[in-house]
Amino acid sequence: MNSRLVVVSVLLMMMVSPLVFSPVEADGVVANNNTQHASLLDKTDCGGACTARCRLSSRPRLCKRACGTCCQRCSCVPPGTAGNYDVCPCYASLTTHGGRRKCP
Repeated sequence: MNSRLVVVSVLLMMMVSPLVFSPVEADGVVANNNTQHASLLDKTDCGGACTARCRLSSRPRLCKRACGTCCQRCSCVPPGTAGNYDVCPCYASLTTHGGRRKCP
């Protein structure tokens, strides 16, 4: 009975925290494909992209604040001043509590 509990506990720990049990390469670097992807996403200039996106808005400060939040979460902003949501699906999928589109 105790051995089953230990096995179940170890399996649950592995499911909850996969980074603890992630494979390590020979040189000691964690083998994680998301590392390269994350470094590319960090290079997004949210301020510049949101300024361009909101330049024709009737409420530019509100637009830039919402756009900045969306950009930080998704690491992308669709080109142009409106639309083009197919370029950044994450940006398009964020909604408010009322179900309206969050990102301008």
